[in-house]
Amino acid sequence: MRERLMWVRWVFLAIAVAVLVVFLVAQRQSQGVDVSYGQSPSDGDRVMEGDANEVTDHEIPSTADIQQRVDRDRIVILPGSVAHWDERRVSEALGDSDLRILVAPPGLSEDQKNQIDDVEGVHIQIVGTSVTGGILVAVNNTIAGWRAEYATGDVTNLLVTLIARELDAEDPQDIDLLDRRAITESELAAIVEDLSAGRPHIAAGATLETVPENANWAFPDAQLLVAAFPRQEFGESMPDYGAALHERFPGQPIVVMYGAWIEYHGPAAEEFAEIAAASYYAQFGGRLSRWDYPQQNVLHAYLNRVTDIRYSGIFDRALPYQPFDPLRVALPALPWLFGGSVLVFLAMSLRPILGSGAPPPRTAPARLAFLNTLAVEISGLSHDPSLVRGIKKLQAASSAIDDDLPRPHVTRLIGQAENDLDETARKLGREDLRPRNYVAGSDL
Repeated sequence: MRERLMWVRWVFLAIAVAVLVVFLVAQRQSQGVDVSYGQSPSDGDRVMEGDANEVTDHEIPSTADIQQRVDRDRIVILPGSVAHWDERRVSEALGDSDLRILVAPPGLSEDQKNQIDDVEGVHIQIVGTSVTGGILVAVNNTIAGWRAEYATGDVTNLLVTLIARELDAEDPQDIDLLDRRAITESELAAIVEDLSAGRPHIAAGATLETVPENANWAFPDAQLLVAAFPRQEFGESMPDYGAALHERFPGQPIVVMYGAWIEYHGPAAEEFAEIAAASYYAQFGGRLSRWDYPQQNVLHAYLNRVTDIRYSGIFDRALPYQPFDPLRVALPALPWLFGGSVLVFLAMSLRPILGSGAPPPRTAPARLAFLNTLAVEISGLSHDPSLVRGIKKLQAASSAIDDDLPRPHVTRLIGQAENDLDETARKLGREDLRPRNYVAGSDL
């Protein structure tokens, strides 16, 4: 029995070591966390700054020429600028202040940025549709604001807000100046012809080349219909192509582009369109404002975002199946299993030294049987007189029980036998064979 218990403690030690190894390996593997929307297959939203597609070929005047114009005029607009604003609102916001505004085209090179930064006396700088004033940056945060900025280049709300900050005035209310109009049958006919033929409609001035390949991930259930138009004229009503196309192609996913502004029409549009637009323009609006991305790049990044949103569960689409990983489920319990195995090993290792703490049998027959078992085990190791005396005392106690002698007499004989066996174990140097320690290893 004792040998079996010795093996058991080593089993617990092996379990502790195995658990420790598994836990450490799992921790190492988890360092490379793959964060994605339900394992979305999108290729990411990376748009590298400095790419040739972002830098325009606009030439701007020298710093000295710009400086002369800034010293002379309150608002200086450089060639190629795309920003527009309501002149009445901006003029009222400026009042009789001496604020100077410099407007530059998007996609400036690093040298051109330094060139306009060197101009002195400029309070507000507009690059593309990005409006800044010193350390302050004005940005849109609503669908109406993003639509006006990226579809028509309207920066009125951004500009008057920053003017108010420069003059320590109260922030003005945002006003949506963009009107929409229904399109005519003749306008619709050319678009329907292209879409019905399975090709995107690309209007004159649009920079889209073709429908990006990742459209299949974003809209796997039906072919995506795309109509691309250049940036719309500021101050004019913008045609509502999306509503008309949705009526003509019900159930089809449709994307309409006005410059860098993208509108979605089709299945789940009420639940999805604003979420996709807000998510996309909130993250990439700053870059789209400063750089001159072609519509091909803009749509590609947008479709990546749609794919991520789709795989996150929108469109009533269940998350892709994730195989059950028993290791990940059991990982939180491994430290407890390790600690328990170590404690069991230590307890079983210390038991022979400290004793089990378990009381010896109390009834005379049980004590007699227990000591007889111990005597048999010791007899193979010693022939000491104490052992002989103990055995004789055990025989006498057994006879006394058979003869039904008084219990105190039997108890005294058993006690004397126990003391003799204890003396024998001490002479052998075997603490584990002393009666008080041996009790835990007996089968009694």
